[in-house]
Amino acid sequence: MRKKIYMAAGYNTISLGTGRKEFHPKKPRPGIEHYIKEAGQETLKMIKGAKNVDEGVIGNFMASRFVKQAHLGAFLPIIDENLKFKPSLRVEGACASGGLSLISGIKSVLSDSADVVLSMGVEVQNSVKAIYGADILAGAGWFNDRKDGHAYFFPGQFSNRAGAYFEKFGREKTRKGLATWYKNAIENARLCSTSQEFENKTKDLEAVGLSEPTPKSFTDNLNVFDCSKVSDGASAIAILSEEGLAKAGIPKSEAVEVVGFSLKVNNITEQPEDSTILQTVHEATKEALKNAGISINDVATIEVHDCFTIAGVLMVEALGIAKHGEGADYVAKGNTSRTGEFPMNTTGGLIGWGHPTGATGVHQAVTIWEQLTGKAGDAQIEIPANRPYGMTVNMGGDDKTIVAIVYKQTS
Repeated sequence: MRKKIYMAAGYNTISLGTGRKEFHPKKPRPGIEHYIKEAGQETLKMIKGAKNVDEGVIGNFMASRFVKQAHLGAFLPIIDENLKFKPSLRVEGACASGGLSLISGIKSVLSDSADVVLSMGVEVQNSVKAIYGADILAGAGWFNDRKDGHAYFFPGQFSNRAGAYFEKFGREKTRKGLATWYKNAIENARLCSTSQEFENKTKDLEAVGLSEPTPKSFTDNLNVFDCSKVSDGASAIAILSEEGLAKAGIPKSEAVEVVGFSLKVNNITEQPEDSTILQTVHEATKEALKNAGISINDVATIEVHDCFTIAGVLMVEALGIAKHGEGADYVAKGNTSRTGEFPMNTTGGLIGWGHPTGATGVHQAVTIWEQLTGKAGDAQIEIPANRPYGMTVNMGGDDKTIVAIVYKQTS
């Protein structure tokens, strides 16, 4: 890259939804402005205030339908009056909206138009019943397919991927891998106080994960535990140049360096060529690693977009960590657990931490920043000295918009 780019001062609100003691479906809940203010204000505290922010960007998928609120860029000044009249915009790329917020901030710093960008992601989705939410979320895909799709559109899409994987590589061993992914997600979420599954007390997680799908009420090949939950929340992080770090008073040891990134998109109107492959994820992650000048084996921990357990398994293969058809076995052996070869989603990922759609990409970045700077608390894993890198993979729709970013520890 033409100049050094850093991220620091990350913050996540709680991921609110079923499973959190604060959540009650029949009681009033915080609005979208609450989450924007909380995440934004906490990040500002860590960078010595709003005066140091040059630009803001908010990633969001569908607030215009979930809460009937558009024009989110103009919410930046509610965080702090000193953000009034500063450039701000909202970006959207379905579930990759948070990742696009990061990409936008990175490019602003690279272009010299900003030294400090406040990058945020937010979504409030518990405003509608699940079946209506499924219709809204279908907008992350080609909506012309909606009339022929499953009532729960995206669970149906990934159920089809799981079914194709079962047929090609074996159902029993694949279900074992999916159940292990779920187990790891909840175990990790229990170590992070902001996660949606923080209070999950289930004893035999693998048995729950192995629950048989119920096609009459849900999907053919996935059970409800294979799916990320409906979540409300926001995440924020500062993207800074070296001058921005100095201005914010942040030592490099408290930041991570962005050493490679990629944004790839695929044709939203087309079905995947092979339902057992995440082709766009493969292309984006390959390019991000190439730009960083490293291989996947140099990476200590990865945040992948496990909107469904089958997506987690397919991500492992798309990253080149396991061969095609061997991802489920690789996961089942514990290799992606917090003590495995490639620890993934150390605060629970989308399955365990939650999936406030527009916030997910930023949440992933916050988690990697925490891990590489030793700020992850009970969720902290060991970062080997010879693998000082982290990576995030944020997916919009069914493998259609992918943001992959590689981060490095600084000294």
